Amino acid sequence: MKPTKMRNQLIYHPTFNTKSKQLGSHLSKELQKKYGKKSVRVIEGDTVKIVRGEFKGVDGKISRVSTQKSSVAIEGVKKEKTKGDKFDVYIHASNLLVTSLNTEDKWRIVKLEGKRPNEKPRINSEKTVKKEKTTKETKVAKNQKKEVEK
Repeated sequence: MKPTKMRNQLIYHPTFNTKSKQLGSHLSKELQKKYGKKSVRVIEGDTVKIVRGEFKGVDGKISRVSTQKSSVAIEGVKKEKTKGDKFDVYIHASNLLVTSLNTEDKWRIVKLEGKRPNEKPRINSEKTVKKEKTTKETKVAKNQKKEVEK
């Protein structure tokens, strides 16, 4: 299949899982340092700041997530109709900056903390000490055998 056709299928006719993954948003600098990730999928209850668009600079909590539109509704961000009714404005998730996370979902937090690419793997110091001792012991044993043979 041609790359353009594959790309168009992902953009215009995605599966629910793919559409859900496209609801990612950047994390603030503090959260990036804490979790070692640059972006996260937004859910209801996250506090966000709008970075681009008509409502730039507005902070608020996410009240509704629309996977169909790949956008979210934020508390306090509303427009008014000519008759006076107010309705939610949906903002694309890529135009948001997550300032604090909703910590009700423990699995989500464990998943965020578990994958730290900037963390170095721990080396067990006991194994290296044991290896050094065994190599020294074998060298001593070989030297003793040579002395016995002489």
